[in-house]
Amino acid sequence: MTQVDRAQRWGRSGGGVMFLALLQLVGCASFMPPATPADPARLSATPWVTASTGDRVTPGWRHYPFPGKKPSHFRYERKDGREAMAATSSSSASMVRQALRVEPDDLASVRFSWKVPELIAQADMALRDADDSPVRVVLVFEGDRSKFSSKNAMLSELARALTGEELPYATLMYVWCNTRPPGTVIVNPRTDRIRKLVVESGAGKLRQWVDYERDIRADYEMTFGEAPGALVGIGIMTDSDNTRSNTSAWYGPVTLDKVAHAH
Repeated sequence: MTQVDRAQRWGRSGGGVMFLALLQLVGCASFMPPATPADPARLSATPWVTASTGDRVTPGWRHYPFPGKKPSHFRYERKDGREAMAATSSSSASMVRQALRVEPDDLASVRFSWKVPELIAQADMALRDADDSPVRVVLVFEGDRSKFSSKNAMLSELARALTGEELPYATLMYVWCNTRPPGTVIVNPRTDRIRKLVVESGAGKLRQWVDYERDIRADYEMTFGEAPGALVGIGIMTDSDNTRSNTSAWYGPVTLDKVAHAH
């Protein structure tokens, strides 16, 4: 019996509802279309949106709703003199994402910023039924899938059968947590292939722009305990579907720095 056969049999059993819920959450967090090679330096020069249209994501970035989920709303705004993507969630979840490819030797830093008016009081990203956040910056990586546990291998096969996209090898999220201190790693309660690195905590920096520059390789190695593979996707995500609440935030452009190799 194949992994897909076992997964489909489980889907018809009592565990199927939970597993499909897991599939939806993993899809929310990490599924990316196959990447085409791209120069990461292009991201630094690409604004969030086409100014002439006002609400369309630029080529390369696109809004990605999730099956069975009410989508969050993303739109361009000039916020406090900055180019920004405004995100609003009302018991919803979706993301804006871009497929790309950055080889491991080219990984350098990622720069991003956000402004959060309020935290989601009842959210806890370590709990399955409370895993919501007003802001997430999502990085998706390739890797050796032979290392998958049987659970993750089954999840990946079922995801491919149902959506045409496999579970990524690893997904790293930068998040703002209600209580846990910066540097905390939160393993997704449904699959350990999604891990969240807390970069902001508590209410001290609410209602102001906060800027970050993170070393992708160092953060991946600290979070997953191994060297990263190629970076194949990047996105932002605002969600409040698990807590059935409302939240909003603004994101500045997410940019990647490219390693300068000596010739």
